[in-house]
Amino acid sequence: MTNTQKPERESSTGVPFDGITFEVEEEEHTQEGQKVKRRGIYLWPNLITTAALLSGFYSIIASMDGHYQQAIYAIFLAALFDGLDGRVARAIGAQSPFGEQFDSLSDMLAFGVAPAILMYSWALHDLGRIGLAACFVFTACAAFRLARFNVQIGVVDKRYFIGVASPLAALMIISLVWVGLDFTEIFDIHDLTVQILLAIAIIVAGLLMISNIKYYSFKTVERKRVPFFVLPIAVFIFAAMTYNIPVGILVISVIYALSGFVTTLMARKE
Repeated sequence: MTNTQKPERESSTGVPFDGITFEVEEEEHTQEGQKVKRRGIYLWPNLITTAALLSGFYSIIASMDGHYQQAIYAIFLAALFDGLDGRVARAIGAQSPFGEQFDSLSDMLAFGVAPAILMYSWALHDLGRIGLAACFVFTACAAFRLARFNVQIGVVDKRYFIGVASPLAALMIISLVWVGLDFTEIFDIHDLTVQILLAIAIIVAGLLMISNIKYYSFKTVERKRVPFFVLPIAVFIFAAMTYNIPVGILVISVIYALSGFVTTLMARKE
């Protein structure tokens, strides 16, 4: 009786594949316009995305342990990594479908789940199911926003975001918590009225993500001159922010959220 071994399957690249080893295979276009399949991933952009994922995960753990300041800093760090990974990928020509999907999953955790858990752990847990529902609305809207962004890549105008980007929505929430931690005499989180207002705030931030309001993306920079007085105004704004950074960030994020209504009206007139 002879033993017969099943031959190893081969991937479309011709490399033996045993069906167990985890591997990524993607289609890429060459400079000649031909489609080729490559195995593996680009290291540096995905390492940076992993760092953003870790920051979001740490923020969740910190929120659950009551370390709200650390949770806030971790989400800020995730936003920094999120802005860096795409730039690194474009700079070294390492953009890939895997990287795009991995980035979205990282964003979901860091900017969809972590801010909601931060808000719930800090103030909304006393509202019970209402607080839970409000935070879930934010998380669900972040998922909808990221899914819509993925299917519209290459279709929408790169000058604008349709709806508030998830990192900016997260920034609004964490800056609100940060201000609340610094001004406890104003933000009495044991006051039912304050809790309801915070629940409304996180729901509104979530709905802005899935709205059709246009927000300037800052991905394209117009090379044109502006009057000199614009620079001193910017200096005064930065100086005001240094007086109280949490309040400054919150004010700027709210102004940006409101600016979308103006941008949308102006875009319709074009």
